[in-house]
Amino acid sequence: MLISETKKKDLEKKGYRFAGKYVHSANKICHWTRKSIVDEGTCYKEQFYGIKSHRCLQMSPAIPYCQHKCLFCWRDTDITKTSWDSDDYDDPSTIIEDCIANQKQLLCGFFGNDNSNPQKLKECVKPNNAAISLAGEPLLYPEINQLLREFEKRDFTTFLVSNGERPDRLKLLEDEEPTQLYISLDAPNEDIYKRVCKPQVSDGWSKLQESLEVLSTLDTRKVLRITSVNQLNMSNPEQYAKIIEKSDVDYVEIKAYMFVGDSRNRLQWENMPKSAELEEFAKNVARETSFDIVDEVEKSRVLLLGDEKPIKYNN
Repeated sequence: MLISETKKKDLEKKGYRFAGKYVHSANKICHWTRKSIVDEGTCYKEQFYGIKSHRCLQMSPAIPYCQHKCLFCWRDTDITKTSWDSDDYDDPSTIIEDCIANQKQLLCGFFGNDNSNPQKLKECVKPNNAAISLAGEPLLYPEINQLLREFEKRDFTTFLVSNGERPDRLKLLEDEEPTQLYISLDAPNEDIYKRVCKPQVSDGWSKLQESLEVLSTLDTRKVLRITSVNQLNMSNPEQYAKIIEKSDVDYVEIKAYMFVGDSRNRLQWENMPKSAELEEFAKNVARETSFDIVDEVEKSRVLLLGDEKPIKYNN
């Protein structure tokens, strides 16, 4: 088993449900999925991109695999391995079918909730967007292209989040691109990168830069995400801007670190930026680029930089 039984049970207590038999894939109901079903709010992705929160499947095919142990990560990084060390893995169809079944089971309680929106109840058990970002680095899953293809066959949009440490795998996405591709850019330079992202590989920064160069070969919507941690990486806006300008990206999300999950064992409450601090940082970065701040969701503490507001997916 790729994850010990103790760790597996701990993750299940936190809301994870595993898919397949090799225990490397899982999904978890997002906070905003729950909120949306009872009409108490939606994820910022719904405002920015049109993705319906109540129909979003938050999952990952690579729960225990990542080259980073980021300080701000709300996941348990103790289980993290840097490379796939086994020939055993579940096929994409099994992963998707099990994740959808998990989703239905995890949401069954809302059918007895008088506050649930009746239309959303019908739709929430039929997810149509995969947020491939729950934990780990999805590009390490050996059949990531086939997974994207299988989602597409089932009429899903796919939002894939990568740390940019596998430019070789990123190049292969040209054959099967996600609907929207995120690359995490959580530092303006290598020194801060090493302090914040805690890379478990020796050439992490150079691999990230190589991945940013690969983006120009991909014909999909591309987004850089900066998880902004007060007192750690909210500095050097001109260096962020230089990286952004040379990357072929459509948007930049500047999002506040939230003091939740396992990150509370590594950081302090004070590392969570206030809304005003985040907005000032975003303005400073935008000022150095050709982008403007085109949208904002204050309750989620996230600002979007780009040329214009995104065309929303018909989701």
